[in-house]
Amino acid sequence: MKFFKVSLSLFLCAGIFTANAQTDQAPTKYDQHKVFSPLFYPGNGNEFREASGTPGPKYWQNRADYKLNVTLDTAKHQVSGTARITYTNNSPDPLGFLWLQVEQNIYREDSRGEATSPVEGGRFNNKVFTDGDQIKGVYVIKNGKAEKVDYVITDTRMQIKLNDTLRAGGSKIDLKIDYAFDVPEYGTDRMGRKLYKNGWVYEIAQWYPRMEVYDDVTGWNVIPYMGASEFYLEYGNFDYTVTAPASMVVVGSGELLNPAEVLTPKMIGRLAVAKGSDKTVMIKDSVDLASKDSYPAKASLTWHFFCKNSRDVSWAASKAFLWDAARINLPSGKKALAQSVYPIESKGEKAWSRSTEYVKGAIELYSTEWYEYTYPVATNVGGIVGGMEYPGIVFCSSESQTGGLWEVTNHEFGHNWFPMIVGSNERKYAWMDEGFNTFINKVDTKVFNKGEYYDPQDAQKLAQAMFSPDADPIMSTPDVIQPNYLGFAAYEKPAMGLTILREQILGEERFDYAFRTYIKRWAFKHPTPWDFFHSMDNAAGEDLSWFWNEWFLTTSKLDQSLKAIDYVGNDPSKGALITIENLEGMALPVTIFVQEDNGKTGTVKLPAEIWQRGGTWTFAYKSTSKITYATIDPDHVLPDVNPDNNSLAGSPMPKGITAAAVVKTYIDAIGGEERIKDIKDLTTNSEGVIQGFHILRVNKYKTPGKFLQDVTVPAFNNFNAAHIVIMGDSVSLQLNGRKSPLSSKSEKGAVMARYKLFPELDFNKPGYTLQLDSAIKVINGQLAYLITVTNPDGIRVKYYYDQKTGLKVKQFTDVVNSTRMEFKDYRNINTGVKIPFDETSSINGEPIDYKLSSATANTGLGDDIFK
Repeated sequence: MKFFKVSLSLFLCAGIFTANAQTDQAPTKYDQHKVFSPLFYPGNGNEFREASGTPGPKYWQNRADYKLNVTLDTAKHQVSGTARITYTNNSPDPLGFLWLQVEQNIYREDSRGEATSPVEGGRFNNKVFTDGDQIKGVYVIKNGKAEKVDYVITDTRMQIKLNDTLRAGGSKIDLKIDYAFDVPEYGTDRMGRKLYKNGWVYEIAQWYPRMEVYDDVTGWNVIPYMGASEFYLEYGNFDYTVTAPASMVVVGSGELLNPAEVLTPKMIGRLAVAKGSDKTVMIKDSVDLASKDSYPAKASLTWHFFCKNSRDVSWAASKAFLWDAARINLPSGKKALAQSVYPIESKGEKAWSRSTEYVKGAIELYSTEWYEYTYPVATNVGGIVGGMEYPGIVFCSSESQTGGLWEVTNHEFGHNWFPMIVGSNERKYAWMDEGFNTFINKVDTKVFNKGEYYDPQDAQKLAQAMFSPDADPIMSTPDVIQPNYLGFAAYEKPAMGLTILREQILGEERFDYAFRTYIKRWAFKHPTPWDFFHSMDNAAGEDLSWFWNEWFLTTSKLDQSLKAIDYVGNDPSKGALITIENLEGMALPVTIFVQEDNGKTGTVKLPAEIWQRGGTWTFAYKSTSKITYATIDPDHVLPDVNPDNNSLAGSPMPKGITAAAVVKTYIDAIGGEERIKDIKDLTTNSEGVIQGFHILRVNKYKTPGKFLQDVTVPAFNNFNAAHIVIMGDSVSLQLNGRKSPLSSKSEKGAVMARYKLFPELDFNKPGYTLQLDSAIKVINGQLAYLITVTNPDGIRVKYYYDQKTGLKVKQFTDVVNSTRMEFKDYRNINTGVKIPFDETSSINGEPIDYKLSSATANTGLGDDIFK
């Protein structure tokens, strides 16, 4: 499932202004004995799961084969029918009862999921309630006869009490369940229905009683479905039919077995062309929507699908669907079909008309890199669901466009590897599918269409949010993880960990071999986290227990620091001794970039093992002249929570430099005090991209002390994600259309400081104090002066000014982490004053790079807009 940390239940995070105090330096918290403990693994291997991370010689798992026959009643918005389940007990245990999932019950008003949902709402809250799964009869089929059995339903689980124990070692039982349920409009963003111009689009999932997993780890896995945690399912074959009005197109997991019965010869012909084409072919276009010739002349049709060796199936239906398709080329020479169905509102080259291209590209890349795609068809459905995965079919928002559509499509189809092929327990370990998948998404995006949507991640800028004070360990049950942190714990942090492991610790060749080995070993099986850890250790040839422990089981932070640069014999030409420190609880490799005064540069890479004997390390560097500066992690690939101590300049502060002189140099560099004071108002328009979605930002300033900001998301009907108004001492903040009061005077002051127009003009006023840091700082490879300004309200803001140009390159407050901003690309506006046309800001820890498209001053803004 795609977790939109900033967008999707619309969307720019309820915690934009999360308090997060900064400190320049703190005593080290590092303890090498905790990081490199020899007692990480809880036990030895056994006959079911070997210590090497391989399924053991007696590994077993049970099996569930399904025959499902349902009808979609579009008048009642109801699905009804029969499920036949053949359950095979391959375990060594006799079973006196069975457990099944009846997950439509989450939509009941009295469900446990509803009771545990926050009152302020959220992505997994029900919007309208249903009666859930309406079980009409439960039977065991013996010798062709149906015998009623005793069953009990508890929330989203159903226990069937067997009259005869199901014996161990391969015994089978045949169940029959008659049921119905009403399709909710909003189904916890995993299923539902939406009315478009040409009809309803139904996206149907969790639509039949499903067997719970019985395994060698916990026996029956019976965690209830409460929204955030996903699924854990047995593998088997699915033979299913969907009867619906003849005007509807039905798509589903697996292969359509009866195309001649449900498609016209014209459609069959177009489909045949698509199966042989690398370019997208329209099967049903806009002109076909109103044509009765586009479907057989019957009142209803029954669509018959078969999906082999799968853990689930889902389907979608609508008379509003446009339909296109293309061929997928797999490494073995086999072919599959990529197809997309979506309403006409979503048509367009910047939108869903490229969906099939994205599906084809993602699956071909993943199949080549990791493991070959196993289903005959890959279907992308545009509808109400923001992003949700099922075997061979995914549901993505019909409103997604450009990079946002690529990202959600790529993510959801990546799930066909995790957890559709590698069947981990999503109820307990969301990171084993979401995190792994987010990782392979990033590898894929770098390659797709020559990196069309690739944007390198700045791990340093994510660090404060990823390692926030309320962070949950990755190894947490999804329903336990706080909603505002789920995107990090389940998705971004495990993905970043695997990236660091691949690029900084093992190297791509060793990592890729080990990761492929894990997939191959556990394809269509049920691995645990320990199986993954052991498998990676053994295949890569590295004891990574220290890394698994700190990254996945703790909330330890990373803070690498450059402490000192000394010279051998006080002579730079004889070499330097550089001392680094590890100040927080996490150990990782270190990369140091060194720039010398004579122009020579060098890069030193040190393994994590330098931290085995303590938190301080000194290494020799063969300098030939004085070192201008040294920087830890110059490419920002590690999530260092305090990057301000990552660099050290080799030169002392020039004599005679004062804070007032630095500020005056800046004012002169951007145009001079008189020109700046002549600006009475300023309007800027800029655009950013986050998680593939374009964001538009409009800032309006008016002196003295007036500010307005609107942030909108065009892909979601110009949804107003943030509205900020400052009028003198008053601050009004709305997020996602709701007022979001600031919790303290200091947060209010920090926000006001962030959006002040040319604050340097006030620095010489009474009540302001300026302090020039005694050391020169390094910002993005450039030397800079740091001035800490305390305003009359006691708010401290740190401003960094480039030593050469005098321009401001960075600022942030000690109160609110999200007020961290970086500036570059200064250009003149119509008054002759220079302002930055490139600004990086953080929203809930997620950096956004805004590019200004226009900036105009003195247009006569009225006071009425600042209300």
